[in-house]
Amino acid sequence: MIRKHLNPPQILVIGFLSFILVGALFLTLPFANTKGCSFVDALFTSTSAVCVTGLIVKDTPNDFTLFGQIVILLLIQLGGLGYMTSATIIFLIVGKKIGIGERLIMKEALNVISVEGIVKFTKGVLAFSLFFELTGTLILTARLMRDFELKNAFLYSLFHSVSAFNNAGFSLFSDNLVRYRGDIVVNLVITTLIIIGGIGFIVISDLYRFQRREITRLLQHTKIVLATTAILILAGATLIYTFEISNSLTFKTMPLKEKVLSSYFSAVTPRTAGFNTLDYSILKTETLFLTIILMFIGASPGGTGGGVKTSTFAIVIASLCATMRGLRDVVMFNRRIPSDTVSKSFLLITLAGIFCTVCTLYIIKTQDIKYLEAMFEVTSAFGTVGLSVGDGGVRSLSALFSDAGKLLISFAMFVGRLGPLTLAVAIVRHKEERVRYPEGSVIIG
Repeated sequence: MIRKHLNPPQILVIGFLSFILVGALFLTLPFANTKGCSFVDALFTSTSAVCVTGLIVKDTPNDFTLFGQIVILLLIQLGGLGYMTSATIIFLIVGKKIGIGERLIMKEALNVISVEGIVKFTKGVLAFSLFFELTGTLILTARLMRDFELKNAFLYSLFHSVSAFNNAGFSLFSDNLVRYRGDIVVNLVITTLIIIGGIGFIVISDLYRFQRREITRLLQHTKIVLATTAILILAGATLIYTFEISNSLTFKTMPLKEKVLSSYFSAVTPRTAGFNTLDYSILKTETLFLTIILMFIGASPGGTGGGVKTSTFAIVIASLCATMRGLRDVVMFNRRIPSDTVSKSFLLITLAGIFCTVCTLYIIKTQDIKYLEAMFEVTSAFGTVGLSVGDGGVRSLSALFSDAGKLLISFAMFVGRLGPLTLAVAIVRHKEERVRYPEGSVIIG
């Protein structure tokens, strides 16, 4: 399953690339699409599905056949679970033993601290995923039966539940979920699946064990993730409502229920989900910029989403506050954050910021796109979100890009799904520090 000369991050990179390439080949087949699909467009779509993003250069319900849509759904599920989780489940089914090498890769893929109990944890990941996806499917089916016959209602519900839980954002409706903007059931089911899938399997497992009284105290990680998630959603919904309340193209003409639901939904979906109940091409500049910030932060470690992650953002903010107060340690929920974790958090945000900036500059230069639109598309790709100001139709803005532009956005989705640090470790050769130089004095600020 692994080669000794490859480290865990390199195995993950190769695994995800394999999923993407196989998916692209399937999508180029004549019976997978209705109007023909170039390899670049197929590669973009496959990358978007495996990296659970949702940016589209083809209209999913009309440009792909049922077979193509099933391929996309499977790629979303495999991408959401992750390469090693999917591979481990297959190995367990066929009865192959999981060795220490595979467990180390699983540890890297699932963002857990130790390999102890990793196989049991992986089984739990699958069980939790299927439970929430099935529950969402059944509730949505009951709702959509009012609009479609049972067969179609079930298929639509299954696709959107899997897409929502895996934070993918792919939809079988050309207008995404705009038609259900005022529907409480659809809004609550989709956002709940997004939040649960985005907070991470570590948090879900910790809450499950706490509820069953197997443990008496939640992990510090769980507390940080839940608190940060709640703050971002509440603050995001409030600000979006405030920004859009005077927009005659959106909230000004809506009833109060739709305003509230749209604000809430639009604060949840940048957490790497990509579904939309509003047309992002007509939102105010301040709303788009706020959405960029939320997309950049993204979901939580060990979940199905991308971005720099909520815990990373929270640690950086806590570190800044501690530094301004003259404190030596960063403390959250009465526990000190290790200094190397703080350093890695700053490194991750710095790498992500540089990457998004360089990609944005390239898109502006080569695709003749305005700055905010380019920044929005790039951040959406990196955060594996899938929101877009659009191409003037039902596709993402990337549909207007050249092949080179589409490939760059595909790479941004790939980097966002794996994480800049994982990709850096996979590419950059580790160098052991043999010499330590004397300390110097540098004036800053």
